[in-house]
Amino acid sequence: MRADAHNAFGVYVHWPFCLSKCPYCDFNSHVRHAAIDEERFARAFVREIATTAARAPDRTVTSIFLGGGTPSLMKPQTVATILDAIAQHWSVDKSVEVTLEANPTSVEATRFAGYRAAGVNRVSLGVQALDDQSLKALGRLHTAREALDAVAIARRAFKRYSFDLIYARPDQGVQAWAGELHRAIAEAAEHLSLYQLTIEEGTPFFGLHRAGKLKTPNEDLARALYDVTQEICAANNLPAYEISNHARPGAECRHNLVYWRGQEYAGIGPGAHGRLDIDGIRHAIATEKRPEVWLSRVEEEGHGLITDDLLDSEQRADEFLLMGLRLAEGIDPQRYETLAGRPLDPHRIAALKNDGAIVMDINGRLRVTQAGFPLLDAVVADLAA
Repeated sequence: MRADAHNAFGVYVHWPFCLSKCPYCDFNSHVRHAAIDEERFARAFVREIATTAARAPDRTVTSIFLGGGTPSLMKPQTVATILDAIAQHWSVDKSVEVTLEANPTSVEATRFAGYRAAGVNRVSLGVQALDDQSLKALGRLHTAREALDAVAIARRAFKRYSFDLIYARPDQGVQAWAGELHRAIAEAAEHLSLYQLTIEEGTPFFGLHRAGKLKTPNEDLARALYDVTQEICAANNLPAYEISNHARPGAECRHNLVYWRGQEYAGIGPGAHGRLDIDGIRHAIATEKRPEVWLSRVEEEGHGLITDDLLDSEQRADEFLLMGLRLAEGIDPQRYETLAGRPLDPHRIAALKNDGAIVMDINGRLRVTQAGFPLLDAVVADLAA
């Protein structure tokens, strides 16, 4: 994995529609029972791409991520239209990574062949669990068998694929999770995203949890589940390169590295976020979340932008610290000093090193240790203070 890739530039495209809303999900996703005017949305994506490229020209796109929502509900020709528009308005690196998120319920071999023909070269599948009881509890519409069939289709269609699992689920023990993880690794080619279940405010799970009707693992069990995840993945040549992402060396998701390394990316579509450097200033941008409102705004104004904040040096440095310390490679303290105009406090670094939460490697990079990752928020807050 490259320690630095200064010229990386990503494009994130958000397709906001799903077949159903999962009870743990706080992403910008929407269920529409009426038919969606996909051609109209495709035209709006094309227009917002053109407007964004005019604000941030002369970039070479190194990664594209079609996220959601459920992008695999899009027709392959819609995906092709979006990718063609990106190539029309920016240069595209010849080795560009193009990822499309998919749910097992919307995976078909012919559709995947269409995505591949459109230019997609990597898929990320939202499997979430490999037992039917857990899938039902998570509000998923697929079975474990359907999930594994979707993985098999992805394997045949693409050289690069990944899938997600959620652990620390209600009533989940270490032994059961270890068995599920071994089964997942047997199906994984190069990459797994493994997320601890978090109870997000505003979701149905939040209300159930607050009422005592949804019991998640206590702190000790959650830590044991995390530890066994790291041990099993590392033993199977899928070490964590980020706190929740595991890959064989060289198979990391290049697009997500753009986020975590504090590089530039454009956000296209309803509720998309971006970070763009315009006239030497970092802009934190976000678009209108409501799909139909976003659509109208783009048709009227050329973009759905509702937030365009200028980040000062301190804000940019804090964001770099927050995102970069998620990575196993850590951060370069000199880059933090350049961004913030001041170095990190050596006394705080020394205290965290003594606690075993961070280390300084031989290249001078600051890294969070395996013991420190479960306390990452506290480590970042201490360093940023």
